[in-house]
This record gives sequence, structure tokens and C-alpha cells, in this order.
Amino acid sequence: MNLEVITLVENDTGRAQTLASEQPDRIGRLVIASCEAFDNYPPGLPGRSVALFAKIPGGLAMLALQMRLRFIRRFPLAFGWMAKRPIPDKVMDEWLQPFISNPAIRKDLERYLKAANQNEMVHAAEVLRSFNRPSLVIWAAEDRVMSKVHGRRLAELLPQGRYMEIPDSYTLIPED
Repeated sequence: MNLEVITLVENDTGRAQTLASEQPDRIGRLVIASCEAFDNYPPGLPGRSVALFAKIPGGLAMLALQMRLRFIRRFPLAFGWMAKRPIPDKVMDEWLQPFISNPAIRKDLERYLKAANQNEMVHAAEVLRSFNRPSLVIWAAEDRVMSKVHGRRLAELLPQGRYMEIPDSYTLIPED
């Protein structure tokens, strides 16, 4: 199937901004929900913590061992500030199992984090000024990882941007 014009929806990562800035002709509508933007990259305390682990030899393997302990997942350095309510263990297990069990996935994450460049997100946001298609920016009203100021700025940058907040939620809006 060849999708020509899509509605692109993202939550948590800022990759939709990058894609919209690089291939705007493929995107008919854009929905951005609480995500990394501007200089918040890697995002917030959890993102910076994982990036720090990636700089330490064996750090991501050590982090993977810690993520086996379910109570640690609720710490602010992990997922504690990402969802207002506890994410079901079964869901978290499914998300984390590849990271915990597969060294190749940890190596890919390490390469990604070492290549992380704040300027990339700043540039992608600026290019959104020319994305003249319907765009909705949705932000978690109580987000502690992704700045609401960034959400409003993204909506203002987009020529057809609209901003709204989801009450009683953190970054991972669908989980709250």
C-alpha cells in the first residue's frame, strides 16, 4: 500500500515535526501531542537520565536490569512523570521487554542517544512555519516532562495550528 497523503499523529517523540519539515507534501494533517520540541531534547528528566546512562559503558544494560523491577518504573527518572496513573504492568512489560532482553536494541538506542542533537528539533520547529495544513497541538495539562510553553509555541508556529490541553494528564496522554 502506498500512502500518499496521511494524517500524522505523534505522542512523546518529536519525530513528526522532523518528518513534517522534511516531507510536508506527504502529510495532509498533523496532530502533535505532548512531545519533545525546541531545546527539550532528550526530553525532561527521564530523557536526560537515559541519555546519561548511554554515555556510560554498559550503562544501558545496567538500566535494563533496573527496569525489570516494576516499582522502579514509577520513579521520576523512569516513567513516573510520564503517566499520571500507573501504567499497567502488562503494558510496561511489553514496552520494555525488547530493551531488557535484546542487546542489539540497547545498542541502537545508544547510537540514537549519542547522535541526539538539540539543533535538529529547533530547526524542525522553525520549518513548521511553512507547514500550511490543518494542525492540532494537544498537550497534557499537568505535563512534567514536556513544557506547555513548547506546546503553545508549536501551535503558534503552524499557520493552521490549534492548541488544546487535556486535563488531568501527563506526557503519555493515551495512558491517562
